[in-house]
Amino acid sequence: MIMWQSRDVGLEHIRARKEHVCYGMGLGIILLNDAYPGFPGDVRNASAFLYPVQYQIAEGVTNKTLVYDKNPGQCRDSVIAAARHLERMGCRAIAAECGYFAFFQKDVVEAVDVPVFMSSLLQVPMIQRVIGHKKKVGIVCAQKQFLSAAHLENVGIDPDSNYVIAGSQDEYGVFEFDNLWNPNVRPTVPEAYYTKASEQLVDCCRRFVEKEPTIGAIMLECTGMQPFARAIQRELDLPVFSWGTLLDYAYSVVAHRDYYGHV
Repeated sequence: MIMWQSRDVGLEHIRARKEHVCYGMGLGIILLNDAYPGFPGDVRNASAFLYPVQYQIAEGVTNKTLVYDKNPGQCRDSVIAAARHLERMGCRAIAAECGYFAFFQKDVVEAVDVPVFMSSLLQVPMIQRVIGHKKKVGIVCAQKQFLSAAHLENVGIDPDSNYVIAGSQDEYGVFEFDNLWNPNVRPTVPEAYYTKASEQLVDCCRRFVEKEPTIGAIMLECTGMQPFARAIQRELDLPVFSWGTLLDYAYSVVAHRDYYGHV
């Protein structure tokens, strides 16, 4: 549904921002150079966002080169180039579509002049303070085997702090995600079924919490997991953080809304 609003009366005078050509931009999102689909809610599916997004493919950066090769540093130049392009387009903040882009948080911050949100894992230090030290943040990632200390430390996570990690694909059998993200086994035409993926991920989270009963919140690392966040929350009755919560926050701090009401 399209809702028409009157113009913002605060926009009486306009002037160029740096050398930007485009205006009214929102979040610039760096994409993997992999051709697979995403359900609405997946960061690479633009249809569910309530604010403008601009995509830029990071050439040569794929699930294989970023994650499976265990050498994310090989992607650095391409990631920085994509971030700079999005900034040049006029995007007000830079984000990415995979939690493993955490590896480049510090690099991209130094390369651009807009706020940078390279991984949903940026939320973990905040969550730890929200739930207290007696509870743990349950990080659900795609592949635990590839999530290194460097990824965590680059987004401010103390390696000795109160979190635990579950690998949805390599530990808990969320095989439906392999059909999209695993370059070693996915079909020539990647595909997935919503109900099957939801059931597998919810089961993963349920078993994770049973194994780690002190978990006080779930942190979904992967950009393709938030379509199922509500189902996870219904099952576990816990706070659930995701790329969705991070990007909504990111947009709100660079394009703050007005408040209309009465007294």
